[in-house]
Amino acid sequence: MDAAITEGVKITVLTQFRPDISNIVNQNFFFNYRVQIENNNPMSIQLLTRDWYVFDSLNDPNYISGEGVVGEQPIIQPSESFTYISGCELHSEIGFMRGFYTFMNLETNKKFRVYIPLFKLIYPPRLN
Repeated sequence: MDAAITEGVKITVLTQFRPDISNIVNQNFFFNYRVQIENNNPMSIQLLTRDWYVFDSLNDPNYISGEGVVGEQPIIQPSESFTYISGCELHSEIGFMRGFYTFMNLETNKKFRVYIPLFKLIYPPRLN
């Protein structure tokens, strides 16, 4: 599990290799990642956008940017959290992801960045 705190927002990421939908022979390695976003601020915040850097050890890096996460732009109240699960496919056994979310402080309407900690995506037999 990887975690980071920026601007009072804690991001925790847990990854899981998915052998059921991966195809090792064809170099398709699928991973799920579960992200928990905790608002430790005294004000409500809204997640507006996401920006990802995806590193695949045998391929060019990939940059992903878009609105919200999993089709939502959640509002997170003080002392509450939002959790979602998404996925990533690599074409090598080793990679990682990192990035940031852009949030809005709903009291001041000011935007701010929250960094997503780097998390590794490693095909489990590669660890031996």
